[in-house]
Amino acid sequence: MKVVLTRDLEGLGFFGDVVEVKRGFANNYLIPRGYALPATEGNLKHVQEILKQKSRKLEREKKKAQELAKKLKDVVALVKKPVGEAGKLFGSVTASDVVNALKEQGIEIDRKNVVFPHAIKQVGLYTITIRLHKDVSVDIKLDVKPEEKE
Repeated sequence: MKVVLTRDLEGLGFFGDVVEVKRGFANNYLIPRGYALPATEGNLKHVQEILKQKSRKLEREKKKAQELAKKLKDVVALVKKPVGEAGKLFGSVTASDVVNALKEQGIEIDRKNVVFPHAIKQVGLYTITIRLHKDVSVDIKLDVKPEEKE
């Protein structure tokens, strides 16, 4: 029996794929759980329309990410942390620290998008990656300085 998948299923296919499965598997598992629809002409058109909408939405998100990447390209994020002896930090620089430093410069990103090459536990200048989209990422400079004591 041919069915069109309504979500990604490991080992079977991705959303919108038309796959051949046994009738019992389709009628007793895939269709009742909403994982697939019978591969009729109407269902195929419906799924194709959803795929078009998704691709347009992904394209818009990618364009926004590319514009933000242009802004971020020359940015230096300044993070001030308390330090001990020899410029060693108490703890390490976190993604939230980077997000707050960028927010002070008027740039909003999600902390899940910050990628550290390794834990930053020393004062200095580092390069970190901001992943804005699955196809768009940008490297920025991170300047870690000691916090001034009052």
